[in-house]
Amino acid sequence: MLRRSSATTDEALRRVFTEQVRAVYAFFGYSVDAATAEDLTSATFERVVRSWHRFDPERGNERTWILAIARNLLTDHFRRQGRAESVSVDEHPGLLEQLGAPDPGLERSLSVEELRRWLAPLGPREREILALRYGADLEGVEIARMLDLTPANVHQILSRSLRRLRELAAARTAGDQPQRSTGRSTGSSR
Repeated sequence: MLRRSSATTDEALRRVFTEQVRAVYAFFGYSVDAATAEDLTSATFERVVRSWHRFDPERGNERTWILAIARNLLTDHFRRQGRAESVSVDEHPGLLEQLGAPDPGLERSLSVEELRRWLAPLGPREREILALRYGADLEGVEIARMLDLTPANVHQILSRSLRRLRELAAARTAGDQPQRSTGRSTGSSR
């Protein structure tokens, strides 16, 4: 690997931070409160700075590499907290913008508490893949590489998770109370 000059490295790190900080924060925002997301985002970029000399663009793009670091930090955080199954999305106005909802009216009417209730029935794997896709804006192929899954598997998990969220939304509109998902298909004929 070529050794980079200090000025080039500083410039590259500033660029990477500017381009990736929102995606990293949004990724954490799916799983922890705002203050913890800020702390973990800072810790991620501290590791990026310390490890920049090891980044190899031939092995993947910058966003995937940085989000792999972020994912490891989140895993470590949950291990320390003993809350590997928990999900918390604290009040952060920018988070809802990161969801990529196609209907601006839906985005305006969805509160953070509603978002928490929508995501809670999903399993940790489904929440993580949704966070990587819509919070961190990674493509399915990048998520597959990061999680050691096939792109088809990532697509299937995303599709089933989104379908489950639509079903939950319809059930809530009808006044039904959703059941906690095991992450497996319910056998519905839809």
